[in-house]
Amino acid sequence: MTKRIRGTFSVMVTAFDGNGAVDLKAMAAFTEWQVAEGIHGLIPLGSTGEFLSMTDAERHDVAKCVIDTVNDRVPVFIGTGAEYTDDVIRYSQQAEALGADGVMIIPPFYSTPTEDELFEHFRRIAEAITIPVMLYNNPATANIDLTPAIVARLSTIPRVDYIKESTMDVTRVRDILDLCGDRMTVFGGIMGYESFMNGAEGWIAVGSNLMPREFSRLFELSVDEQDIDAARALYRQILPVIRLVGGHRYVAATKSGLGMLGHAVGKPRAPRLPTPDAEIDNVRAALIAAGITPQQTV
Repeated sequence: MTKRIRGTFSVMVTAFDGNGAVDLKAMAAFTEWQVAEGIHGLIPLGSTGEFLSMTDAERHDVAKCVIDTVNDRVPVFIGTGAEYTDDVIRYSQQAEALGADGVMIIPPFYSTPTEDELFEHFRRIAEAITIPVMLYNNPATANIDLTPAIVARLSTIPRVDYIKESTMDVTRVRDILDLCGDRMTVFGGIMGYESFMNGAEGWIAVGSNLMPREFSRLFELSVDEQDIDAARALYRQILPVIRLVGGHRYVAATKSGLGMLGHAVGKPRAPRLPTPDAEIDNVRAALIAAGITPQQTV
């Protein structure tokens, strides 16, 4: 099946059980709910999926679980980031073998590679697979900023076709499109709605873990239907959830919120801590403000 890669994609949490082990049954159920709710695509093993706190075997099992559960109904990109280029190649080849539609890759986050080193890193990865690569620009965590000029250079590599642009500067979307033309499709990261207004064709969202239908609908209203008044109204509705997951506790808050909605996805792994008791009411209040009625306590 040929997929058009656009729309709202959830960068998924990873489900753990009460003992902290990967819970594939809960992962499959959460994946199925996301698809049933109308999400346009899924990305397990991103930052929200705690990929740096998982073993290679766990990463394989989660990727396989999501791809198999989706069963070609929506695109699935797998987060395959790592510090060592050969590890990224190995994870990316594994994702392709499992049936992924693409891979999302954050730059090496410790070695602070130069532009030439970044080019060689992504060139080697893209040449080792036949599925698309989505760059992930998040300077706050990667210690590397993929500026529009660097992105334009990387876009000359075959299969480097997408970028998740996660700075708070939505003019980056405009500038990437100006420099890359049709070589690059831009997805917003933190600033989804604002990125749509600057030409983004998608959104890699954290909040859609909690509200997949509404976050997907925002893309449709903004980009496909261009109903700006309706899009703005929906944006204002879901803004409490966007703000809730926009801070340091984005994993913990998302997991706490999902627990309140009846999705048992467990707690974050160390070094992350669960949502403090003093902040649980803030999570519940954000859900209610966005129009969601929590069903359970956590």
